[in-house]
Amino acid sequence: MPVYLQIILLVVAFVVFVVLIMYAGGLGVRRMCFKIIAEMEEARAFKEAKAIKLQDERKNFFHVGTGNIRPKALNLLIADGLVIKTNNGKYCLDKEKLAQAKAQLSSKSNF
Repeated sequence: MPVYLQIILLVVAFVVFVVLIMYAGGLGVRRMCFKIIAEMEEARAFKEAKAIKLQDERKNFFHVGTGNIRPKALNLLIADGLVIKTNNGKYCLDKEKLAQAKAQLSSKSNF
């Protein structure tokens, strides 16, 4: 096999590997988002009075590694508006946005 073909195959294999790793990471964040929502629903944290404390930052000093994706998932839920951070640092669910998200998920699964 010619060298130029080996280089092209190596680059293609590397790109496929990176895409698969990114996809797996996205699935992990998605799973963690569902766990956070389930935890908040179980605690009935739909109002500021019943808001719960969640881990919103990484525990390690250097902020490296992939061991804890919970803060990233929480920030994603905040950005989407599903979770609201209260003034006292606790978190609660937006009931209306959650209902919209669940309806959107169920409509996607029907196809």
